[in-house]
Amino acid sequence: MKRLLLTCAAIVSLALPVLPAQATDMNKTMRIAFATDVTGFDPQATNDAYSNYVNNELFDTMYVFDYYVRPVRLKGSIAEALPEISADGLTWKIRIRKGQFFADDPVFKGKKREMTADDLVYSWKRMLDPKMISPVLWHIDGKLVGADELVAEAKKSGKFDYDKPIEGLRALDRYTIQLKLTRPDYLLTELMLQVNWSPVAREVVEAYRDPGGRIMTNPVGIGPYRIKEWVKGNKVVLTANPNYREVFFPTDGEAADAEVLARNKGKKLPLVGNVDIRIIEEGNPRLLSFKEGTLDYEYVGTDLVGSILENGKLSRDLAAKNVGHVRTMDPAVGFEYFNMEDPVVGGYTPDKIALRRAIIMAFPIEDYVRIVFRNQGTPASQVIPPTQTGHIANKVNNNKQDIELAKALLDKFGYKDRDGDGFREMPDGSPLVITKSSSTRALDREHDELWKKAFDLIGIKVKFNTQKWPDLLKQGRAGQLQFWNLAWTSSGTDGNSFLQLFYSKSIGQSNFSRFNLKQFDELYERAQKLPLGPERYALYKAMNELAGVYSVWQPGIFRYRNVLTQPWLVNFKRIPFRDHFMHLMDIDETKRPKS
Repeated sequence: MKRLLLTCAAIVSLALPVLPAQATDMNKTMRIAFATDVTGFDPQATNDAYSNYVNNELFDTMYVFDYYVRPVRLKGSIAEALPEISADGLTWKIRIRKGQFFADDPVFKGKKREMTADDLVYSWKRMLDPKMISPVLWHIDGKLVGADELVAEAKKSGKFDYDKPIEGLRALDRYTIQLKLTRPDYLLTELMLQVNWSPVAREVVEAYRDPGGRIMTNPVGIGPYRIKEWVKGNKVVLTANPNYREVFFPTDGEAADAEVLARNKGKKLPLVGNVDIRIIEEGNPRLLSFKEGTLDYEYVGTDLVGSILENGKLSRDLAAKNVGHVRTMDPAVGFEYFNMEDPVVGGYTPDKIALRRAIIMAFPIEDYVRIVFRNQGTPASQVIPPTQTGHIANKVNNNKQDIELAKALLDKFGYKDRDGDGFREMPDGSPLVITKSSSTRALDREHDELWKKAFDLIGIKVKFNTQKWPDLLKQGRAGQLQFWNLAWTSSGTDGNSFLQLFYSKSIGQSNFSRFNLKQFDELYERAQKLPLGPERYALYKAMNELAGVYSVWQPGIFRYRNVLTQPWLVNFKRIPFRDHFMHLMDIDETKRPKS
């Protein structure tokens, strides 16, 4: 299968004289904006995109993609190298780097606190703690020998025993961690790309935890930056962490990157001392701020693509300012999900499937891509996007608008207008009202207008529940929303990340639809036991089809991402699977306009 942005290219490795390390420039500040606020800074308790953007810089990760190398290549970060894995795939040994210290914090009583293998054991146990309700429990659930017993005890007693050993998760010494798996896991290394596997210090958790055991407001990590200021709903300010280990600019890349690699040879990361992140929900003010030079790069919302592109090329005014433009397809799918536990839209009987199917068929998906996303994407034909292994090439899209068929389906299963008010009732005569949840952004308002028209066309009453994104996220995980739009983005190359969104053990974490089907679970669990290859991907296809048969989602869009960069922001090269680059960026102050 053809993969986007993973074409082979010659890799250059520069052998230049090693110069004395250049210290981080604390006089430089990178200025960016987010469309919504972070939800918190606990790596085991958060998994939304904006929190992850920040947490990746605060905590570091076990592994990273080599930033300038294509095809993408994994290398150690916290870990010295890739795992040492036994022939049967069940025993993993990971050696971590020495000299990795947590950012200074009063809990350490003025002493430098080195991160050790024991910190990783503790942090990974936090994903298992039922009280945490970790959104990434699926990363580790059922995989470690002896862990299930400890989890069962915690559910019974109400308290997770962090001091009780787990055979499958041990520190062999200060800098070596060993995993014993219940079965081979061919994607575990890729999962460790995610910041959720990053270490936290036990004394920090015990000092600052909330009733759920989370440390959402007091991050203390080992990454290139630390928190300087967080004003909820307004800004997040980062400053270089003086305790960050010696990490230098990458040396390998494509031939086109030779100049960048040479210019930055031997420079210690991060390059820029401060990062100022403003929360600007609407796209127009963000783009205006970029054009005025107060933001250094900008993910341009699809509603504003027409303002930056002319016939597919960067507009003349931006080109004249030497603004950089990168467009890539995200490893992501946008979708509308139904709560399968909801008494109106949930359930697995033919009448409930028919209701969800009719709603999906009512929606003008091509208009959605054209109007809301300004053609910056393609209608999603399935769960897994084209960037991932397991994507079904040339799959027919069965989610196109068909109003007459939708009406006929509703009529057949008893969803009829019995009182003559123009809106259908439930088969038992009770009111049929769909509550569509939505954020406060203008883009979502455009989306909701299309949904209102769609529901009107098939005679179903709809009301809208509009709230701030962090609040919706919390309610969605708790199963309190009936019908909501989300997007899921993978940090790796495999399609499994998208399929686990339907796995019943992910309910309350990433399975927002609360889909619970034995047949799907059996396929998913079989797939986890197989190596990457045709046999495994055949199961992916079967799961993909099942999600469609039960109409769990209205698959929306495989989207493109447009990024603008100022001429004074240097070193930018987007990895589609990873937004972890702030510490690699630099500011050329000679090109920045004087304020």
